[in-house]
Amino acid sequence: MGHPDTLTRSHVTDAHPAPVVRPARASDIDALLEVEKVCFETDRLSRRSFNYFLSRARAELFVAETQGIVLGYGLVLFHRGTALARLYSLAVLPEAQGQGIAHLLLEHSEETARAHDTVAIRLEVRADNDRAIALYTRQGYKPFQTLHHYYEDDGDAWRMQKPIRFVPDPEFPNIPYLHQSTDFTCGPASLIMAMAARQQDSAATEMDPDEELRIWREATTVFMTSGHGGCGPHGLALAAHKRGHPVRAIVSKVGPLFLDTVRDPKKKAVIERVHASFEADMAAAGLAVELGGVTPEILEDALRAGWVPLILISTYLFNREKTPHWVVVTGVNDKVVLVHDPDMDDDLSKTDVDCVHVPIRRADFERVARFGKSRLQAAVLVGRKEGSRA
Repeated sequence: MGHPDTLTRSHVTDAHPAPVVRPARASDIDALLEVEKVCFETDRLSRRSFNYFLSRARAELFVAETQGIVLGYGLVLFHRGTALARLYSLAVLPEAQGQGIAHLLLEHSEETARAHDTVAIRLEVRADNDRAIALYTRQGYKPFQTLHHYYEDDGDAWRMQKPIRFVPDPEFPNIPYLHQSTDFTCGPASLIMAMAARQQDSAATEMDPDEELRIWREATTVFMTSGHGGCGPHGLALAAHKRGHPVRAIVSKVGPLFLDTVRDPKKKAVIERVHASFEADMAAAGLAVELGGVTPEILEDALRAGWVPLILISTYLFNREKTPHWVVVTGVNDKVVLVHDPDMDDDLSKTDVDCVHVPIRRADFERVARFGKSRLQAAVLVGRKEGSRA
């Protein structure tokens, strides 16, 4: 949820001196709730939400006030392991609008984002809120997606973004975003995004859950200690090849993967047998695995050559859980590697606005793009399907 969209009424008053922006305090919550009540008919933040955002380390809540009166507030969220900020909410009391307070809060949001060394700040705004959209546009925000029926009243939203230090390279492939429909199909979801970018249906906007599960059945290799298995690079490469795409697989080690995640000897034996089967299938398909590491330089070269890379990462920097996870690389520059993350992760209050072109600092990349005690690195590069215009 996000609703930085309250500039719907204007009432200029000169009764108070110029407002100042300061960090919010617990004693401000009653005033914040009043702002919510007056400014929003739906999608209101609760007392519990404000308490949560005040206490969490990855959020900045601040108010504009004059003479002890709270006139409005801003809320910026940050997600662990990324260089992305999200303006989650911005609101100004109707009687205080028209005095530049929203602009003041917006500038403070951007200063906060810079202080956290982020590369971009994003927001959602009601598509019919012309005044708010005009403010954001003047400030340099650009819409990149329309969300139909986004708000509780079925109102549409625009997603807007302002780069702080990064402008995506237009020479890289245009990769649609799709989120996984289960908690164990990040690999298939990533592969479907990559294939959509390299074939005629590159404008695909919806996940096919049947195809997602079909690829998962073909590509799964990880025998998890609990829950469903996940996909490895060999299986994903074979799935792409089967669907007519040129493909390259890069792996940093030889032999069965993910063995260090399993203690049971019988389960280890299953992984070894599955791996041997994948190797035989790769050989029969004429596919060779490239032995080596995965670096930002390799990924940038691949993107410029028209490949769409999937990479295996550890989610530890994102959510402190040591879980293997597939993402799609959408851009690289001297500061960041950008990825589409197919997992929205409801526990982190994320939506797909937080998952599209997610920046990973190059300084963090080596730690993110490896998994397990063996420091496994893996990538699958998907090429243009023959006969495709993509």
